[in-house]
Amino acid sequence: MAPLLQASNKYYLVVVADESRADLYKRERLRGPMELARTFANEAARQRNDDLLADRGGRAFDSHGHGRHTMSAEKSGPKQHLAEAFARQIADYIGAEQHKGRLHGYALVAAPRFLGTLRGQLASRVPYEPYRTVDKNVVGQPDADVARLLDEA
Repeated sequence: MAPLLQASNKYYLVVVADESRADLYKRERLRGPMELARTFANEAARQRNDDLLADRGGRAFDSHGHGRHTMSAEKSGPKQHLAEAFARQIADYIGAEQHKGRLHGYALVAAPRFLGTLRGQLASRVPYEPYRTVDKNVVGQPDADVARLLDEA
């Protein structure tokens, strides 16, 4: 007797994210109902920059000349670093799911200011592009609204 064929465990992943929260949904079909699979939270993203910085970089004199400058070598603020770390966490999850062979593909629905950061982290962790990308902040919206937005795109 031949073994019964099991239904595929693969699914489509829909990532709905901004800098402070990401909801990951599973879809059995490309255009089907969505089921919440996982939520990531980045509470620090909601804090003010002053609350995130313990101390400012002081001031110093140049060793040559008469200039004076700040000691801070930071090129981007603390919120950007937090957003990058949060995007890395999401990208690691997607990369792991893809590596395990669980994904048919993934879609990104993200706030425009976060979408580029997320795509940058995904580029080094997932070998293929999302099947759909929507640059809109809809975190916290009903699943049906997100599904409709994806299906229209």
